[in-house]
Amino acid sequence: MSDANGAALDTQMAKYMEAHPDIKIERTYIPFADLKQKLLQGAAAGQLPDVVLIDNPDHSSFAALGILADLTDVVKAWGQESNYFAGPWASTVFQGRNFGIPDNSNCLVNWYNKTFTEAAGVQPPTNWEELKETAATLTQGERYGFAVSAVKSEEGTFQWLPFLWMTGEDLATLDSEGGRAALQLWVDLVNDGYMSRGILNWTQGDVKGQFVNGLAAMMVNGPWQIPVIKEEAPDLSWDVATLPAQKQGASILGGENTAIIKGSAHIEAAWRLLTWRQEPENLKAYLLQAGKLPSNAAMAQDVAWTGDPVLNVFIEQLKVAKPRNYGPNYPEISNAIQEMLQAAISGQKTVDAAVAEAQAKITPLLPA
Repeated sequence: MSDANGAALDTQMAKYMEAHPDIKIERTYIPFADLKQKLLQGAAAGQLPDVVLIDNPDHSSFAALGILADLTDVVKAWGQESNYFAGPWASTVFQGRNFGIPDNSNCLVNWYNKTFTEAAGVQPPTNWEELKETAATLTQGERYGFAVSAVKSEEGTFQWLPFLWMTGEDLATLDSEGGRAALQLWVDLVNDGYMSRGILNWTQGDVKGQFVNGLAAMMVNGPWQIPVIKEEAPDLSWDVATLPAQKQGASILGGENTAIIKGSAHIEAAWRLLTWRQEPENLKAYLLQAGKLPSNAAMAQDVAWTGDPVLNVFIEQLKVAKPRNYGPNYPEISNAIQEMLQAAISGQKTVDAAVAEAQAKITPLLPA
């Protein structure tokens, strides 16, 4: 976690250490795309932290590898499971055992620059046809109408999966009319000049940069960018809307979980930290500063989120946000999607060929 996310975490850790002078917390920041590899290398070398913040779809993979401590008994004694949304909570469970607790949730929505949309007399698109028309209208000079991340990391997969789900299909039926249409949409937006080919290398942070600098009129991004944009571009006129639907509305459940490393010398102290972070007062302050949404269902009804027009759009979008519950092989599944996006958008392969190849890789990796 960097930027506003990291600052919020540092604030929370400082508060904890002030209240618990016998505890010292050292936080190491690892770039998102490198975290999984760093954990695997650390496991092989026997050099791992006591606590890890991990992307929720990767949680079961690391539990399956035996890297995370089994917290089933202490979680049961804690007795808070019923307070959480089902999706985030399920992501902490592997083979019926609990290996952590949810930290935060997020999802993706459509952001738009009001200066550009108002000048063009357009509203945020509600379906794919409107998306193509609006992106075309808002493309002008060096400015593209739409921006996403198709980078070869989990960020690219994270941004594309909602478009697959909008068609009513899923990874088991990727090689279908809907699956091909979802990929074709991005390919067409790039080929028609309404979206930059640079998306192949853009992280979600880079997409935010294009939006802030007026080089993208609309973008797909998450709530963690709210505090960043408010700080970087306080005069920017922007708003958010739910993602344009196709057969159905969809978004993706993102967020992180906290876990304790198996064999840690400080399991009890780490567990006390994890549960302290989830106490309502501590959790609310952290989430608001970080620009994250609650995994705690009761907290999501707090006026801090429902009373804010922007955050309320995210809470509404969460209602159709799906988790990436594809089992412990998910990292390899995601990699196949990333390769598909890179091949089709770059023009190295046709959409049909890229989708068929991805399906062949993914099918044997899906849970039985």
